Amino acid sequence: MYAKILTVTAVNNYIKKIIDSDFILNNSNVKGELSNVKIHSSGHIYFSLKDGFSKINCVMFKSNAVNLNFLPKEGMKVIVSGKVSVYEKEGSYQLYCNSMQLEGEGELFIAFQKLKAALEEEGLFDFSRKKTLPVFPRRIGIITSPTGAAVKDIINVSKRRNKNCNLLIYPSLVQGIGAIDEIVKGIETLNAMADIDVIILARGGGSIEELWAFNEEKVARAIAKSKKPIVTGIGHDTDFTIADFVSDKRGATPSQAAEIVVSNYEEIAYKLNSYKHRVASSMDKTIQREYTNLNINLRTLKLHSPYNYIVNQYDKLENLKNKLSFNMKILVNNKNNKLSSIENTLNLHNPLAILNKGYSIIQDGDKKTISSLETLKQEAKVRVRLKDGNALFNIQYLEEQDG
Repeated sequence: MYAKILTVTAVNNYIKKIIDSDFILNNSNVKGELSNVKIHSSGHIYFSLKDGFSKINCVMFKSNAVNLNFLPKEGMKVIVSGKVSVYEKEGSYQLYCNSMQLEGEGELFIAFQKLKAALEEEGLFDFSRKKTLPVFPRRIGIITSPTGAAVKDIINVSKRRNKNCNLLIYPSLVQGIGAIDEIVKGIETLNAMADIDVIILARGGGSIEELWAFNEEKVARAIAKSKKPIVTGIGHDTDFTIADFVSDKRGATPSQAAEIVVSNYEEIAYKLNSYKHRVASSMDKTIQREYTNLNINLRTLKLHSPYNYIVNQYDKLENLKNKLSFNMKILVNNKNNKLSSIENTLNLHNPLAILNKGYSIIQDGDKKTISSLETLKQEAKVRVRLKDGNALFNIQYLEEQDG
């Protein structure tokens, strides 16, 4: 008697029913190391889970994969939950995963430190490459979840600091596998918009798994490539991600990121008013100081003015003139007095002055004075000078007399 002959499909279907009816295999929690991880464009994840002796093929469909808080990578030690079933077409069994978590945060921390060290060595954290934030951004692009608390905090803080600030929200997943591509796409999209001056990348607090999208290399390189400055506000004060290190400025929280980007209008108005008064006061002091200096210089100029010098020289010249005139008068008077004295002396000793007293002078033909009788005796003709003129006399008779 021959046994019942089954088709291949029937055998696989039978095995599948047996496995599907097993309670343990339908509610399995399996730990192991990820291997041959492939993330399909459809969103499904195919991988193997292995330990030191065996491995099992696994699949996680997109509907479950979108809930992951980290990106599965080769070598990660994880715990997956799901059921074991048969893929009838291939006649193989595999683990259909509903959820996946890291076996411990140590694995994520090691991955974080490894990527951080690599990017730091490459220079992506260097201060020299960080862009300057605009003081008064015209429009601010915000990449975050449109329904989370982070976006509300950013809007509230921004409007409180400046009610006229212009915000553009780019809705994005902030955790899970899909978040990585959406964040990168958001950065690229906002970079392509000419009126966006600065970008805020934000999400609220969470565990390291929930923040893991911001520790991905793809996100880090998108931030580094950005032509527009990016400010991060991810998690809480103690949460540091790779995105924070690459960004141009880190805010400890989404609210602080908004405070960094949006200038406080009232503070600016107060400062401007303060500067206005300081400038006005400084200008008044400067004008007063310069006015005082001008007056001092004016007095100094007047004191040393060429006009004053010329006037003073005119006065000096007039004094010299008066002095010269006075001295000349004295000199002339002295000379006149001396001349008068000489004249008097001359008059006193003038031999002709005696003529006025009735005397006369007898001269020979050469007008030489005859002063003796003997000389007179020798002359036949003499000139007699009198008070009022001269006269010639012929001597015809000469008689000597005594006394």
